[in-house]
Amino acid sequence: MPKLNRDGVNIHYEVYGSGSPLILTHGYSSTSAMWQGQIEALSKHHKLVLWDMRGHGLSDYPDDPASYSEALTVGDIAALLDAVGADKAIVGGLSLGGYMSLAFHRAHPERVRALLIIDTGPGFKKDDAREVWNKRARDTGDRFDREGLDVLKSLSAERASVTHRNAKGLALAARGMLAQRDARVIESLPDIKVPSLVVVGADDSPFLAASDYMAAKIPGARKAVIPNAGHAVNIDQPQAFIDAVLPFLDGLEADAAGKAAS
Repeated sequence: MPKLNRDGVNIHYEVYGSGSPLILTHGYSSTSAMWQGQIEALSKHHKLVLWDMRGHGLSDYPDDPASYSEALTVGDIAALLDAVGADKAIVGGLSLGGYMSLAFHRAHPERVRALLIIDTGPGFKKDDAREVWNKRARDTGDRFDREGLDVLKSLSAERASVTHRNAKGLALAARGMLAQRDARVIESLPDIKVPSLVVVGADDSPFLAASDYMAAKIPGARKAVIPNAGHAVNIDQPQAFIDAVLPFLDGLEADAAGKAAS
């Protein structure tokens, strides 16, 4: 399985299929294995890149807190695209992975062909709201330090079965990557000029308003609400998720073919 060396931190990634590149990023405390049920459908017409964020899954778990940040995660996505020979890609992810996809677009808009934002929030405009979120992120990190990987068992069923090497990386990722420093991502939404699909589970109540907000603020964005699905929408309703995403992806290819022919 390929590894990407990022200044001494090895990042695990997997590539499936061929075609226009599509990179998906998992949520906090999950891994690339969360996309298992979508590999076949998504790799039929795309070069699908899945990866484990630092401190997660099969990637490295550096001890230095400075090795975990939004900027480094954005840099990891850029380096992965370089590694698979992709100048541009459809960039997407779930929860923290979706937020990092928006952060990647803010930093590298020229490398994003389209956005797939799944059960995600775009951050906070107000400092006090962000501080509430960040306190929760720090508390999560502290809990992983105290209780180890047993914390995962008390989270969703999907994360109870996830494999991580240790809890230290998850604790550091909570403080460095889950916690947010500013409002730059949420403020960048009106500047997004690429096709965007916002997907949310109908039962994922903490992220319903955020999904409405992103669909309203991103010019031309489409939104899909998946019934009987919570935060891990692609695991709760795998077929309904694919049924929502494939027409969006197929539309991108049809547009590209039309432009090439004209």
